[in-house]
Amino acid sequence: MKKTSTRLADGRELIYYDLRDDTVRDAVDRRPLERTVTTSEVRRDVLLGDSVAIASHRQGRIYHPPVDQCPLCPTTGDRLSEIPDSSYDVVVFENRFPSLAGDSGRCEVVCFTSDHDASFASLTEEQAALVLDAWTDRTSELSHLPSVEQVFCFENRGEEIGVTLGHPHGQIYAYPFTTPRTALMLRSLAAHKEATGGENLFDAVLERELAGERVVLEGEHWAAFVPYSAHWPYEVHLYPKRRVPDLLGLDEAARTEFPKVYLELLRRFDRIFGEGEPPTPYIAAWHQAPFGTLEEFEGVSRDDFALHLELFTIRRTSGKLKFLAGSESGMSVFINDVPPEFAAQRLREVAS
Repeated sequence: MKKTSTRLADGRELIYYDLRDDTVRDAVDRRPLERTVTTSEVRRDVLLGDSVAIASHRQGRIYHPPVDQCPLCPTTGDRLSEIPDSSYDVVVFENRFPSLAGDSGRCEVVCFTSDHDASFASLTEEQAALVLDAWTDRTSELSHLPSVEQVFCFENRGEEIGVTLGHPHGQIYAYPFTTPRTALMLRSLAAHKEATGGENLFDAVLERELAGERVVLEGEHWAAFVPYSAHWPYEVHLYPKRRVPDLLGLDEAARTEFPKVYLELLRRFDRIFGEGEPPTPYIAAWHQAPFGTLEEFEGVSRDDFALHLELFTIRRTSGKLKFLAGSESGMSVFINDVPPEFAAQRLREVAS
């Protein structure tokens, strides 16, 4: 992998990740952009104990542009985009309309390929491995920023999810706090460790699932399963079999096997609802240990946390979506219409 860092016309950082070491990246952003001005602010909810990012400048972000005006495609001739070069393998750049900025963290866009009509599932294993390298490198770099406590790599796929740009891409959020969902995991981890005299809850969950009926696919170094208490109609958790706190902890064997396992998982997702159905909308979310201190979670260290990816869709059956209505949105109590055992069986049936 070759990494080349440059700057866009408004001062934002852009990084090329290339498969070839001899690739030269010297294209200049020719757009007449003024420096980006953001109004991001993080406010603490004292009743719930969580935080909300207030970012009014995002109202003006690009919304479903025509294909020939896609800002994530390479620059060609007088058609200028966010990527100055005429081609690329993987690109990461600072979001022009970030939810988090400055002392409130940082938001980046990850373009998986220059092919507008592709998807992550259509990437080659070599391309997927390069995306993994980019995620890992950005996790390392962002973790050293003074304002950053947790790094979240994710992909939103499909208009039903809320995606406004059709080009295959994901995002990275660098939060200035430990996210509420991670905090819940850490509290459960600490309570279980104390109650069992030191047993790791993540290890116990993985061991239980591997011995049960909800395993979707399993490799030598990775395992994917539908969790016992899945919140979403079709939800899969992907774990490395050797517990590590973040992407930086993956060894070479796990990194080598990941593209094959993950691409197979995504391709099965696209076949859940049968031939002729639109691509399955999904969210793919990496859970990594925070980089800050874990003093409030007594007895737990970063090494107790288990890196894993959660992949889920909001489509519950053909042509129907799972909406977060009263119970989910009002009380955070999910109601799942698809039994996890059925979901796992279906995902095994659609193996390629």
